[in-house]
Amino acid sequence: MPEIPAVSRRLLLGGALATGALAAGVGSAQAAPATDAATAVDPAPRRRPGQKSMIDVAFEPHRTVRVGVIGLGNRGHGMSEGWSVVPGCTVTAVCDIRAERAKRTADRLVATGRPRPAEYGGSDESYARMLERDDIDLVYIATPWEFHYPQGRAALLAGKHVIVELPIATGLDELWDLVDTSERTRRHLILSENCSYGRNELAMLKMAHEGLFGDVTNGHGGYLHDLRALLFSDTYYTDAWRRLWHTRSTASFYAMHGLAPIAAAMDINRGDRMTVLRATATEPKGLADYRERFVPRSHPSWQETYINGDLVTCLIDTAKGRVIRAEHDVSSPRPYSRINSLAGSRGIFEDYAGTSTTGGRIYVEPDHGGHSWRDFDTYRKEFDHWLWKKIGDDAANNGGHGGMDYVLQWRTVQLMRAGLVPDIDVYDSAAWCAPVPLSVKSLAAGGRPVEVPDFTRGAWVNLRMGLDSRTSEMPPVA
Repeated sequence: MPEIPAVSRRLLLGGALATGALAAGVGSAQAAPATDAATAVDPAPRRRPGQKSMIDVAFEPHRTVRVGVIGLGNRGHGMSEGWSVVPGCTVTAVCDIRAERAKRTADRLVATGRPRPAEYGGSDESYARMLERDDIDLVYIATPWEFHYPQGRAALLAGKHVIVELPIATGLDELWDLVDTSERTRRHLILSENCSYGRNELAMLKMAHEGLFGDVTNGHGGYLHDLRALLFSDTYYTDAWRRLWHTRSTASFYAMHGLAPIAAAMDINRGDRMTVLRATATEPKGLADYRERFVPRSHPSWQETYINGDLVTCLIDTAKGRVIRAEHDVSSPRPYSRINSLAGSRGIFEDYAGTSTTGGRIYVEPDHGGHSWRDFDTYRKEFDHWLWKKIGDDAANNGGHGGMDYVLQWRTVQLMRAGLVPDIDVYDSAAWCAPVPLSVKSLAAGGRPVEVPDFTRGAWVNLRMGLDSRTSEMPPVA
């Protein structure tokens, strides 16, 4: 492929750092104000005396990363085994309100040759007892959404680093409190956004940062997954917790899987930021229709009324004039897609659309013409992220979701063992989850735009590394 005469973000960043042109983690410029019609959110709370940013704060080096797991349903149980196979990582404690699940996970780890973790369970306060242990460095939280905020906050206050399944919180005040608690405790809280480590997503990010798409102008991501059968299952989501969210909130619950990779490619919080969000929603038809056709009248779901729209769409503006479209739909019959599309002045990439083995298709100038899509295969091979080159085979053998679970876990452990700055920080985590409460606010106002908070408090103006990390090694295991 011919060389694209565009400025590489990687080269720009390296040069700026070498000359001191960027003040790491410190920014004073503010985004252009939202449109006058936008509904304002509460201003950023003041930092307490002595409270400082966590931007570019490295982990303290760990010889071994000791993980405690809270929540051992389908996700937590599977990820526990994933943590246990990463070099230099051990699961020291597991916890679930149902004690039998803690035993099940502990038994599984022993059966695979791992040390038996301590078991906690039997009450909704069991996790607090686990957090009192001094042999936990990282707490992984995989409980229902309503518990993420209190458990994440408690883990930070217990002096642990935290990685939380999506979302880290569902309210703006909760998101701000997690940011502030992370800053005060000097402990990292990270969204467990495995899709940000997907092979196509990381290749797309690298292509964007090396100028292949020219000036990036827009992106489209989301979570489109037919979950109807699982939502009405009596066993998959304990106590039907996920279906019940559809009876009490209009939010875009889970668009982060598609939003986060697009935001990373656009350097959100790293030179740009999201400023305004407006949401629309279709009528909530899908779950009621599925129930009518497939669920017996004796099922408790017949007492429920669904208010969450089948398709919730958020249009998000950025300070640099870009537009992101983030979608969420788990109630409609359709093939799975995270959309994962990025476009700019010189071309476009679309995932979940092509006939290639990668699932992607591309059209970039000057390589292509004739208004015809090309397969993504050769481009992914050229722009494959170093993490996939390094541990792709291990990921395929050890991780779910095509290996990206293992890449997320391996990278988290490597960062902690090597004492490096995390790829995803608390500011990214809060920004990517902000559409949950902001979509509710916009929908309640008839789709009017609402301001997106700046969780970095101005530091977003500084270009800095993130998921576009430099190659590094996992420290040897003694």
